Amino acid sequence: MPPGWWVLGGVLTLALLVLSWTQWPVRAVNISGNTRVAAPELRRLAGLEGHFGWLYYGAWKARGLIALPWVKTATVTRQFPDTVNIVVTERQPFARWQQAAGQVVLLAEDGAVLPAAPGVNLSGTGALPLIGGWGPPRMADALRLTRALSRYTVQSVTYTPSGFTAKTASGTVWGGDLNTLVKYAGSIGMYPNRQIYIYPWGVSVQE
Repeated sequence: MPPGWWVLGGVLTLALLVLSWTQWPVRAVNISGNTRVAAPELRRLAGLEGHFGWLYYGAWKARGLIALPWVKTATVTRQFPDTVNIVVTERQPFARWQQAAGQVVLLAEDGAVLPAAPGVNLSGTGALPLIGGWGPPRMADALRLTRALSRYTVQSVTYTPSGFTAKTASGTVWGGDLNTLVKYAGSIGMYPNRQIYIYPWGVSVQE
């Protein structure tokens, strides 16, 4: 047989293998990492309802999963011959946000609003910092300040057009400039149970 036929035979064999892969039905779906989002919902959003065969595009199928507020990352992979694995990393409640209308919702550390989910009781999240305020939206800055002060057990962060007030287990601190406030936030540890005012030109401590 001429060498060209060997090449053609190899290509045809490969094509048949790919075809069999695309047509092999999915019979098992393994889901891990989910505690807030139900497995049937993840399976539905990944397009895995029923038994069928197709060439599985993991990134394409994962798009529906990462659209969920609770899902931070998701990977969807096919394992030969008939299994699909879904692995998700869920966001965790980081703070509470009191919206302008007064309603309190949960926030993830990246600012995503987390809806109600199994195992999450808003009344039982009182230990989380409460973020609120008025004026132009400053949520991203308030979250940054909450992260910067996390070692001091932040109880609340309030923002106004003039600055931020953070109440912690060690005292209260105010600052008009976020960068300066974050830079000198260690003053809370130096002056426990005091009211601290941080300005670009210095720090004022009051009883």
